[in-house]
Amino acid sequence: METYKYEKIRNVALLGHGGCGKTTLVEAMAYVTGVTNRLGKVEDGNTISDYDKEEAKRLFSINTSVVPVIWEDTKINLIDAPGYFDFAGELEEALYACDAAVIVVSAKAGIEVGTTKAWEYCEKHKLPRMFFVTDMDDDNASFRQVVENLTEVYGKKIAPFHSPIRESGKFVGFVNVVKMAGRRFTKLSEYEECEIPDYSKEYVDRYRETLLDAVAETSEDLMEKYFNGEEFTPQEISTALRSSVIARDIVPVLMGSGVNAQGCKMLLLAIEKYFPSPNKLVITGINQKTNTTFAADYDANKPMTARVFKTIADPFIGKFSFIKVCSGVLKSDDVIYNANKDTEEKLSRLYVLRGKEQIEVKELYAGDIGAIGKLSNTQTWDTLSTKGTPVIFDVPKMPVPYVYQRFQTKNKGDEDKVSQALARLMEEDLTLKVVNDTQNRQSLLYGIGEQHLEVTASKLITRFKVEIELMKPRVPYRETIRKSIQVQGRHKKQSGGAGQFGDVHILFEPSTDLEKPYIFEEKIFGGAVPKNYFPAVEKGIAESVQAGPLAGYPVVGLKATLVDGSYHPVDSNEVSFKLAAIKAFKDGVLKASPILLEPIVEIHVIIPDRFTGDIMGDLSRRRGRVLGMNPLHNGKQEIVAEMPLSETFGYCTELRSMTGGIGEYSYEFVRYDPAPADVQAKVIEENAAKVAQINQA
Repeated sequence: METYKYEKIRNVALLGHGGCGKTTLVEAMAYVTGVTNRLGKVEDGNTISDYDKEEAKRLFSINTSVVPVIWEDTKINLIDAPGYFDFAGELEEALYACDAAVIVVSAKAGIEVGTTKAWEYCEKHKLPRMFFVTDMDDDNASFRQVVENLTEVYGKKIAPFHSPIRESGKFVGFVNVVKMAGRRFTKLSEYEECEIPDYSKEYVDRYRETLLDAVAETSEDLMEKYFNGEEFTPQEISTALRSSVIARDIVPVLMGSGVNAQGCKMLLLAIEKYFPSPNKLVITGINQKTNTTFAADYDANKPMTARVFKTIADPFIGKFSFIKVCSGVLKSDDVIYNANKDTEEKLSRLYVLRGKEQIEVKELYAGDIGAIGKLSNTQTWDTLSTKGTPVIFDVPKMPVPYVYQRFQTKNKGDEDKVSQALARLMEEDLTLKVVNDTQNRQSLLYGIGEQHLEVTASKLITRFKVEIELMKPRVPYRETIRKSIQVQGRHKKQSGGAGQFGDVHILFEPSTDLEKPYIFEEKIFGGAVPKNYFPAVEKGIAESVQAGPLAGYPVVGLKATLVDGSYHPVDSNEVSFKLAAIKAFKDGVLKASPILLEPIVEIHVIIPDRFTGDIMGDLSRRRGRVLGMNPLHNGKQEIVAEMPLSETFGYCTELRSMTGGIGEYSYEFVRYDPAPADVQAKVIEENAAKVAQINQA
């Protein structure tokens, strides 16, 4: 592949609702530009961008993939991002690699939740964008309705560049509103000029007026010309529209059919013409040597810097670090420095990846996207540079995983293999997290949603040949006591020769600190228990609080004071006093009104106003207590509430169901509260067998 400089590079993410046709559109553009000689289909699992086995099986995108195509003399890096919300981490990676976005909308489905989310992401990242209305070949497609809905939601920014031409109900072409010329498709995206149909003129004129208004507002001269009734030249229109699109004042709307590869040529032309090249953008980092700002700004004349925005750690195709060159020129034989890890590595090969196809290149200019294989110490968001100019770019904030399930290996002896496989998956998916909950004896897998966890479990099978079972996690309840009690613990054992004897009197009472399992003190007078046995008594308490007698959960907020006891000069030892303390604990805690504590979290739910009543009702049903509401921009509300952690299980799916996928939430632990009687009774019943086992020990 040839080397392209930044003026001839476009980095474009394709965003939109899951299943709206992004991958099909990428495939169509690849076919039209000659990248492939056959038009792959998502249904057949043979598209360029959805090459992962899980994607082929599930028929939707899971991973962000890059498909570079050459349009005339411009390299367009198409970044196909997943539309389903469980894979938001992949979407964030795509957004940091792109300079503009095409939001794909199905003409059948119209504006969906994913459309709105895509717009919000573009606003957050200040990305120029355009809409591409696909599925125009469908009998139920309505471009006019989509445009009206977009205008209703996003206002005068919406500027249709096309209007459809239909004959006998079939999509056969379009009117180019910018050039006021009809286009009839001949083969795929190829077309011939035709007359503008009379039935189209009303809407074409309306769309044209919107464009001219936008053009007039770009300068005082053009505004004056517009009010004087003078015609704009094609060059004036083109220049004004480009500046308005880049400034995000205008959002073009184009149309076509991904399945039939119609409209792809015009889309590629619009991407090249209206979207910015990387050198029009700003990116800065910190020079670690001078502690000053380094303005990379995709300038090829500055020292080389690049940011790793995605990692592939696949056992079949190997490890690849996707990079976007932020300044300078990266060559295939360079020695690169990772300032984040303070390591140097010499490159042997430099690639451009097209789906899973590896295309070796000699160099990449600032603004371009490529990949480096087998970087041993490099992770996603690390900065690569030269040692002479060690630069680090900011690390973007990734979505936080709140959904989790307990997992265990299906086959004994696979624990190490599963651990290594999950480490590889976490290397490429930063929204995946494994937590070893030792107190509750469980391993937890965290993700963005339940589907995310399900796909992860499936990847373990297909990629690494190991299997895990996902199940509901144990809630990290705690046990404590409510009243004071003094009890005796006596351990005596005689079996010939030296025996065992330990005798303790311990006062158990609530402490004021639920952060600590226990506080141990001694108030022994007259040497009733020798000092050298005090540590053994405390050790017995320390072991006992790990599993309480009520439901087998860790005990917290306990104060144990050794007040009396006795010993035998021959038979007493540390083990005897430890066992005596354990007996005292089991007896004493059960007599000190033990209760179960449940973890309480503060949850923040962000939703559109219209869902407020439903969400508050659901929070109440989940034993939540609303603390307040904060109005946000764009007609949204943030509801702040406290609720038991146990009630967050399944909440992600329920919230998406109630809000059509728009709702978002986050939570953090705040404290432990006494569990209601019915909850306590249920938990004790569920753990009865475990408690019996503990008591027999």
